[in-house]
Amino acid sequence: MKIKFFAVGGTIDKIYFDQKSTYQVGDPQLNEMLQYANITFEYECESLFRKDSLNMTDKDRRYIFENVKKDENSLIIITHGTDTMVETALRLQEIKGKTIVLTGAMAPARFKNSDAFFNLGFSIAAVEILPEGVYIAMNGKVFTPDNVRKNVEAGVFEKIS
Repeated sequence: MKIKFFAVGGTIDKIYFDQKSTYQVGDPQLNEMLQYANITFEYECESLFRKDSLNMTDKDRRYIFENVKKDENSLIIITHGTDTMVETALRLQEIKGKTIVLTGAMAPARFKNSDAFFNLGFSIAAVEILPEGVYIAMNGKVFTPDNVRKNVEAGVFEKIS
């Protein structure tokens, strides 16, 4: 079974611009990351847009929803910015018949100490074994969107008590 990847931006795709001394969302890192991982399953990557999740709107979430819903694949991974990942995951819960996993990174994939590669690999395992539904896979844990939050100070996702 093929896994469909959608990239929508976020820290995982950020690059540093020396002249501006800032980070901006760059090209999706998915294809490069999957090639380095030497994976052997069938997959397809599609970039929907390149946005910091803090700049995402309801219109953007509707666009993600429409693309995921109409896609023929039942296994979906979305790389997304961590700040509003939960909001997007909640929006996607209306979609039935698919396993959808959102993941991202606290540091850009281009950084040596990034969690991006681990989170991507973990999301691949999660999408293959979880039942249909919408999940967030971060920091070695799987969460449902209605019971998770990002702990900004600790730099992790955690279950809501």
